[in-house]
Amino acid sequence: MDSIPSASHPRPANCLGDPRRVSQYQSPPQRILLGILFMCTAGMLFAVMGGCAKLLGAHYSSLQVSWARAFGHIVFLLVAFLPRHGLGVLRTRRPLMQLARSALLFLSNLAHFFAITFIPLAKAASISLTAPLIVALLAGPVLGERTTRARVIALLCGFAGVVLVIRPGTSVFHWASLFVVLSAASYGVYQILTRLVAGVESPETSAIYSSTVGAFGMLLVMPFVWITPVSLFDIGLFCALGILGALGHYCVAYAFGYGPANIISPFQYFQLMGSVAVGNLFFGELPDAYTWLGAAVIIGSGLFIGWSQSRKKPGGA
Repeated sequence: MDSIPSASHPRPANCLGDPRRVSQYQSPPQRILLGILFMCTAGMLFAVMGGCAKLLGAHYSSLQVSWARAFGHIVFLLVAFLPRHGLGVLRTRRPLMQLARSALLFLSNLAHFFAITFIPLAKAASISLTAPLIVALLAGPVLGERTTRARVIALLCGFAGVVLVIRPGTSVFHWASLFVVLSAASYGVYQILTRLVAGVESPETSAIYSSTVGAFGMLLVMPFVWITPVSLFDIGLFCALGILGALGHYCVAYAFGYGPANIISPFQYFQLMGSVAVGNLFFGELPDAYTWLGAAVIIGSGLFIGWSQSRKKPGGA
């Protein structure tokens, strides 16, 4: 973990209720680039995690797979952080917001893991790309980030891209695609809450709390859905879910501490390329032309929103 910057490094201060919050969120360019790097890394880690979940989903309940991801996440981070940071890493100033983040992340993972047992990874990843659009949609009223007519048009184009990928009413439509839409919406709101706590909580604290609901709340359900892993390979996949998820969301927590949500979040689009590679390598899946086209529309919309948000108006902050 030494290669990851310490949480003691300067980060944007929390600005809830502070009318100056927009200007306070303007990180120096080198910190924005660092945030982008962390988000790209997270996207690749999540792609590999999706491949592991799809392999397990063929034989185990989505509830068990989702619980393993959350519980492994908690165990891995506690082992990594407690020796270095002590029990203080569990202290949070925003307990309700942390629990809300955790519930949204668990819902997002559960819906996504369920969906990819029926549809290709690349298609699911393409639909998941709407999460940054959800962030952009909510960034104005929640984070105080400026919204323009051009960005609203870009949002509409992005959601049109989703329709192109799903193609409702056609023979290629699969109802499981709607669960990916639910997953993306949940993850978008999760990112907004992550941004809100980024200036108050350390990335270590946010990363640990992001899976508490799934790890401990689902213990009540596990006796009814549990299937004992049948091989060491399956055990390894279950363990990998937690490690990959923990590292990915640790990167997300750091990413949003280094720049505005509208700039950072679109760079999770790297997850699409990782999902295509994993899907082709392990499942022989390749996206069709409509999926690529829809993904391009979604990505283009998100990148335009991020670019327009990053422009500084003359005399602006």
